Amino acid sequence: MNNPLRICLIFFVFAVILAPDWVSAKRPIRSIDGMVTKASDGDTIRVLDPLGTKLRVRLYGIDAPETEKASKRTGRISKVGQAHGDEAWKALTGKVLGQRVKLDVMGIDRYKRLVCLVWLGSRNVNKEMVAEGWAWAYRHYLDTPYASEFIAVEETARQQHLGLWKTYNPQPPWEFRRVTRTKKGIGNDHF
Repeated sequence: MNNPLRICLIFFVFAVILAPDWVSAKRPIRSIDGMVTKASDGDTIRVLDPLGTKLRVRLYGIDAPETEKASKRTGRISKVGQAHGDEAWKALTGKVLGQRVKLDVMGIDRYKRLVCLVWLGSRNVNKEMVAEGWAWAYRHYLDTPYASEFIAVEETARQQHLGLWKTYNPQPPWEFRRVTRTKKGIGNDHF
């Protein structure tokens, strides 16, 4: 093998091994267009696709404050909400309800919801919710390059005291859910 070709091959191998974000960036599984029919809370929507399929969609890479849930049968409160849950829900509703969106499907969660980047034209709705202070960058589930983007806009929202960051040290939803489950006795099985 001649020397220039060998150098190019070595460079290529090192470029792949020590690759920047573009090599390891998570790509969507597929894209779906549809109409938003409902926002359930600050990070979950319902979308009707062109074939009439109703899709449950969890916004990828963000976690919004929990909203209060009532039993459809009894009307009684079945799940308590947390501070700023309703405001996050209203912010998401105002952005997407009745709008045509593009969903970049990143995966499926344990509740069988599509986990998606939601696009309103060229606007990344997930990132907007974090940038406006209505959701956390969900670091545990964020992949490159979204992690750095979402974390950066969260930090700016914190510094500017936007949305839920008007409150000093708000409780993250994942901690709220853990505490709520513990209070109900879920996950306290001692075998």
